[in-house]
Amino acid sequence: MQLRYQYRVYLTPGQRIRAAGVFGCRRVVWNDALARTKPVKASNKLLGNPNNRLAEGPYLRVPKNPDLSKTLITEAKKTPDRAFLSDCPVGVMQQTLRDLDAAWKAHEDSKTGKRKGPKVKPPRFKSRKDNRQSARFTRSDRFAVLDSGRLRLPKIGDVRVKWTRDLPSDPSSVTLIKDRSGRYFVSFVVESGPAADILPPTDGDQGIDLGLTRFAVLADGSHIASPKYLRRAEKKLKKRQRELSRKKKGSNNRDKARIRVARAHASVADARRNFAHQWSHKLTSENQAVYCETLNVRGLARTRLAKSVHDAGWAQFMMFCEYKAIRRGRQFARIARDFPSSQICSACGFRDGPKPLHIRQWTCPNCETRHDRDWNAGRNVRYEGRRILTAASTTEPPTPGPGARRR
Repeated sequence: MQLRYQYRVYLTPGQRIRAAGVFGCRRVVWNDALARTKPVKASNKLLGNPNNRLAEGPYLRVPKNPDLSKTLITEAKKTPDRAFLSDCPVGVMQQTLRDLDAAWKAHEDSKTGKRKGPKVKPPRFKSRKDNRQSARFTRSDRFAVLDSGRLRLPKIGDVRVKWTRDLPSDPSSVTLIKDRSGRYFVSFVVESGPAADILPPTDGDQGIDLGLTRFAVLADGSHIASPKYLRRAEKKLKKRQRELSRKKKGSNNRDKARIRVARAHASVADARRNFAHQWSHKLTSENQAVYCETLNVRGLARTRLAKSVHDAGWAQFMMFCEYKAIRRGRQFARIARDFPSSQICSACGFRDGPKPLHIRQWTCPNCETRHDRDWNAGRNVRYEGRRILTAASTTEPPTPGPGARRR
């Protein structure tokens, strides 16, 4: 199993200059390779467009060229215009060509339906003004973790790493990343044995009903409070954004203000990610199976609740729960979006129909049980999750629980 381990690194001023050169060489190789693929352009007058701009048609991909690396890297270094490519490791530039080919493949598979999910646009030209930069070093570049704890990156130097945990094995590659706020990270790709992280079996499972007022209500009656990191940082974010809007475009002060805005947003994103890691770790460690409802996040993001929906980070939390459950030998199931968890009585299985959002408590007309809306939904999610896992493990149809009697 391949895993990624990410750490914060601190570069000296000289190392930052050399890292910027490596990022620039990678960008040039990417753009040179992408320039061989020309978009079909036609005059807007011919298309009946009154604007003066040219309309771009579909992209045409040039077939794979086995000599592309030789042409754009080896021979390009000998020319005066591309002599600076000698300041970048060869493996980084070759990996850039492989990344570009993977980007084209993802675009083509998306068009033909081989790739699931939203449509993938064709790769675009990279700009030196891009706020996020990255460069991947492979084993051919001979990077190394020194005994002193520093990481040796070719053409950059020995960088200081803030080690928060040990690497399980020797990394096969490392990616140097500069984020939008000017921070540097390294991401290692390591091999881990499937049995290394498996936990001993435990009793119990958990159903999760996600929400906004409370981040999650669990089937056992407990709940996870909603941290609302973005709402709590809004005042600071508005101040930083206001400072940015008052700076002259293209000035150094505007670039400094942009970094301050990016750092404020990064602190919010880091806190939200840490929150998702902690609770996904707790739930997958204490339960043998975790069931979570599937929400239409994209649809909710178009409503007046958009800011709160994005602030909650439901998709990230579910992704963390899923991959941690797989690593630890636990079970994870996503409940279908159309499952009426709020309409079914978890005690008798009676379904009395949809309810407005302002109704938080209701009484079952069949068994007269008083329900909290979210807690009842969490129990129904657990019943449905059990039914799904039972149906997947047996050939015979299982006996449905109370929460499964919805038809």
